Amino acid sequence: MQIATLQSQLSEIQRSGEETRAELKRLSELVAEQNALLRKNAADKRTNDEAMAVGLRELSERVSELAEAIQAIKATFPLPPASMTVDPNAAPAGGTTAAPAGPGGSAPVTSPSPVPVAPTGPPPAPRELYSQAYADYARGNYDLAMQGFAEYLRAYPGTDFADNAQYWIGECLYGKKMYAESIEAWNTLLKDFPSSDKLPDARVKKGMALERLGRKSQALVEYRYVVDRYPTSQAARIARERLNP
Repeated sequence: MQIATLQSQLSEIQRSGEETRAELKRLSELVAEQNALLRKNAADKRTNDEAMAVGLRELSERVSELAEAIQAIKATFPLPPASMTVDPNAAPAGGTTAAPAGPGGSAPVTSPSPVPVAPTGPPPAPRELYSQAYADYARGNYDLAMQGFAEYLRAYPGTDFADNAQYWIGECLYGKKMYAESIEAWNTLLKDFPSSDKLPDARVKKGMALERLGRKSQALVEYRYVVDRYPTSQAARIARERLNP
C-alpha cells in the first residue's frame, strides 16, 4: 500500500512537472512573440523616421533650388528704377544730336556718338555673380555658366557657395557630355571641400559619369559609398536605384 501510495504521488509529481513545463513553454513563446512585435515596431518607427528625414531633406533641397532660381531670375531681369524722368533737351536715342538744316532745306548733319568704354572695377557681388551663372546653367548655356562659376571661385573662394560653384562646373561638363572632365571637377570638390553638403550628389553624378565611360565597377563603388555614408540622403535613393535597376 505504501508503494502504491508513493507511485501515485510520483505520478502526480510527474504530471505537475509536465504541466509546469508546458506552462513555461507557453510563456516562453509568448515572450518571444512580444519581443518580435517590439522589434517590428522599432523597425517600423526607424523606417518612418528615416522616411521623414529624407522627406525633410528633399524639401530643404527643393527650397534651396527654388531660392537659387529666384535669385537667378532677379539677376537676369532686374527691376526698373522706381521713378524715371525724361529730359526734353536730351539727345535722342542712338547718341546723335540734330544740327540745323543746311541751306536749301538739306538734311541735318548728325555727329557720331562716342563709343562707350566698359568700366573696369571689382567683380559683381557674390550672390549676383552666382545667380547669373546658375541662370546660364538653367538655360543650358553651359560655357557661360562655367565661366561664371569659375569667376566666382576666383573672386570668392571662401564663401558659402564656393563648393556649390565647383559642383555646378561638374554638372555643366556632364551636360556637355565631357564625362572625364566632369569627374575631375567633382574630384576637385571632394578634395577642396571635404565637408560640403554637395558631396553625396557629386559622388552619385561621378558614378553616372563613370558608367558613361564604361567603368561600371568603379561606378558601383561610388554608389555603395553614398548608400553607406549618406543613407538618408536623396543621393542615396538614386544610388540604390542604380545599384538595383
